[in-house]
Amino acid sequence: MLTAIITGASVGIGQATAQRFLGMGYRVYNLSRRPCPEPGVENIICDLASDASINSACRRLLPVIADSAKVCLLHNASQMRKDTADHCNSDSLRAVLETNVVAVNSINQQLLPALPKGSSLLYVGSTLSEKAVAGSFSYVLSKHAQLGMMRATCQDLMGKGIHTALICPGFTDTEMLRTHIGNNPEVVAAIGSMNAYGRLIEPGEIAGLIVWAHGNPVINGAVLHANLGQKEA
Repeated sequence: MLTAIITGASVGIGQATAQRFLGMGYRVYNLSRRPCPEPGVENIICDLASDASINSACRRLLPVIADSAKVCLLHNASQMRKDTADHCNSDSLRAVLETNVVAVNSINQQLLPALPKGSSLLYVGSTLSEKAVAGSFSYVLSKHAQLGMMRATCQDLMGKGIHTALICPGFTDTEMLRTHIGNNPEVVAAIGSMNAYGRLIEPGEIAGLIVWAHGNPVINGAVLHANLGQKEA
């Protein structure tokens, strides 16, 4: 059996990726607080801010991995807040890091040792994994941390037959982006105009790249930019 384990597959890029893997005959597991609406996805309700919830989810997944010939472990879930360097209290920062960084590590610590050769460990980062914009302080910080985590993971997995990569979407038409920028058509159009194609990216476009990255270990340790040629600031 082939298996995909996706955090945050309830909406957006995660849901689109779950759909792609289902179409390829994979068993797909969603770890999030909300279920994925795609028929065939097995939902494990999981609060990524809770150690107990993560531990319970991983206990359920270990027998699944043991029965799998190949696994894609995709860290997709993220929390994004509007904050700045001078207005982000440490409790708020901890909450973002708990979901975007610590939960990723907690899952890796439990599942990585069980992954069979030929598996992939993929991270959904952001254009903001390598640069910054105003008003997204904690998100920028956490996405930079994911880049470091991916690179360190690549080095530590040498010789184990598991490849890793960081997929960095540009402005993608997801619930998270709409929550952050709102639905004003002029604002959405302005954001969409910030790449060579003058539009927002569709979640399915990112999902296609994720599936490709899973099947191509030659990109081990790579940062894959998926932003339609985003304009430099």
